[in-house]
Amino acid sequence: MSKDRLIIFDTTLRDGEQSPGASMTQEEKIRIALMLEKMRVDVIEGGFPIASPGDFESVKAIASIVKDSTICGLARALEKDIDRAAEAIKPANSGRIHTFIATSPIHMQNKLRMTPDQVVEQAVFAVKRARHYTDDVEFSCEDAGRSEFDFLCRVIEAAIAAGARTINIPDTVGYQIPSVFGDMVGRLIANIPNADKAVFSVHCHNDLGLAVGNSLAAVMQGARQVECTINGLGERAGNASLEEVVMAIRVRPDVFPVETRIDATHIVPTSRLVSSVTGFPVQPNKAIVGANAFAHESGIHQDGVLKHRETYEIMRAQDVGWSDNKIVLGKHSGRNAFKTRLQELNIELTSEEELNAAFSRFKDLADRKHDIFDEDLMVLMMDARSAQEDVAYELLALNVCSTTGEAPDAKVILKAHGKEQTARAIGGGPVDAVYKAIESIVGETATLALYSVNNITSGTDAQGEVTVRLDKGGRIIHGHGADTDIVIASAKAYVDAWNKLASQALREHPQHHQGV
Repeated sequence: MSKDRLIIFDTTLRDGEQSPGASMTQEEKIRIALMLEKMRVDVIEGGFPIASPGDFESVKAIASIVKDSTICGLARALEKDIDRAAEAIKPANSGRIHTFIATSPIHMQNKLRMTPDQVVEQAVFAVKRARHYTDDVEFSCEDAGRSEFDFLCRVIEAAIAAGARTINIPDTVGYQIPSVFGDMVGRLIANIPNADKAVFSVHCHNDLGLAVGNSLAAVMQGARQVECTINGLGERAGNASLEEVVMAIRVRPDVFPVETRIDATHIVPTSRLVSSVTGFPVQPNKAIVGANAFAHESGIHQDGVLKHRETYEIMRAQDVGWSDNKIVLGKHSGRNAFKTRLQELNIELTSEEELNAAFSRFKDLADRKHDIFDEDLMVLMMDARSAQEDVAYELLALNVCSTTGEAPDAKVILKAHGKEQTARAIGGGPVDAVYKAIESIVGETATLALYSVNNITSGTDAQGEVTVRLDKGGRIIHGHGADTDIVIASAKAYVDAWNKLASQALREHPQHHQGV
C-alpha cells in the first residue's frame, strides 16, 4: 500500500536562529541551506525578511541559489511584512509566504489587543495579500496549542477559503502533550468543512521535552507537514528535532502511514555544520547525532552488537552519515587528499584562496596533532573562513604564566583596527587574565553569559572547542574558537565574539520580533 508523503519543513535558519547567540551571517545561512537542499528538505524557511535588511538579503540570496527546495519567508499578518517576504522569495524556483497571527485568548487580549472578529479579518486579509504573489501560502495560528477549538475551526476555515494551501498548528510555548495535541489536530481536520483543500502542518516547541512526540502524534492524526530544526535548535528549549522526526518515521514504517524524501546520510554532516556555525555543541547523548548515539560501553551490549548489530541498534550509524573510518589525514597527507576529504564531507570550497588558507591551517594543525579527524576538519574550515573576513581584531600572539600560589599573568598582542597593540593583565585564572587583557585593548566590557569547552575528538592532543556568549547592552552574540591549547582556543573565541559585536553589519536579533 502506498504511503502519504510527509513534507519536512526546516526552520533552522529562522526559528533556530532565535536561540540567544545563534545569529548567522548570510554566508553561513547559505552554506546551511545548501546542505539542507542536499538532504532533500522540502521547504526551507530562510528567515523573517521584515526583521532587518540582513535577514531580507539572506532570504533573497538563498532563494537565488537553492533550486530543489521551496524557499519560505515568514511574515506577520501585515501588509508590509507580506510585501517584503514576497520580494525576498521572488528569485526562488519555488517560493512560499508563511504568514501568521495569534489565536489564543491570552495573545489576542494581551499582545494583539484585538477581538476574535478582528483576528479573523486580519488573517483573511493577510492570506489574500500573500496570494497576490504566490499560490503557495501557509497560514499559522500562533499559540494554537492554547487556543479555543471552536475559534481555531473558524479562523482556519476562513484562511483556507481565502487561499491558504498549508495550515500550520503551532504549539508555540511547548504546552501540549502528545495524546491531547494529536487528538486536537485530528478533530480540526475532521470538523473544518474545507480541510481537504489544505495540508495540515505542526510546529512544536520543546519546553516540556515533548516536541517530537507531539509532532509524531499529529502525523498519526493526519498532519502531513512537520516543521522542525537541525539539532532541535530554537529559542528557549528548542524545536522538534528534524533528525529525530525523520528517523522515527523511517525506523517504524509499521506504525507511521507516511514517508519522507529525506536523504538521511546528510544528517550528521549537517548537524556538525549547524553546531559549528551557531556555537551550540551537540550533547553526547543526543539521539541520532550525539557522539554517543551509536557507542556501546556495557560489556553485554558490546557482545550483542558484535554478534548481531540489531540486538542493540535499531538503525545503522552509516545511514545517518556517521563514518566508519574517522581518522582520515595526517601531517604527510597532500593537498589533493585534503581537498578530496573536504568534498566527501560536503564542505564546499568557493575559491583557490580559501583552499590555500585551509590547507595552511591543516598543515599547522597536523604538526601539533598526529591524527586529523573529520570533526577537526569541520572546525578548521570554520577558522579558515573566519580568517579571510575583514575583522576589527586579530589575535597575533599570546603568552600566559600560571604558577601555583600566584595569580596568572597574561600578555596579549592583537591587531586592532589595523594597528598592533599589546596588553597585560592579571586574573583569577589564565583565561580570566587573557580576557581582561583583550578587554583593555578593545576598550569595552561585556557580560560573559556563557563559557563552554568541549573536546572535538578523543585523546590528549585533541582540539578543544570553546564557545562564549557575550551580552552587550541586551545584544547577545556568541564567539567560537578551537585549538589544541585551551587557553588559545578561549582567546580565539573571545576575539571572535568581539569581532561580531564590532561589525556594523550585525542586524537586530530576530527574537525582538514575533514568531510562531
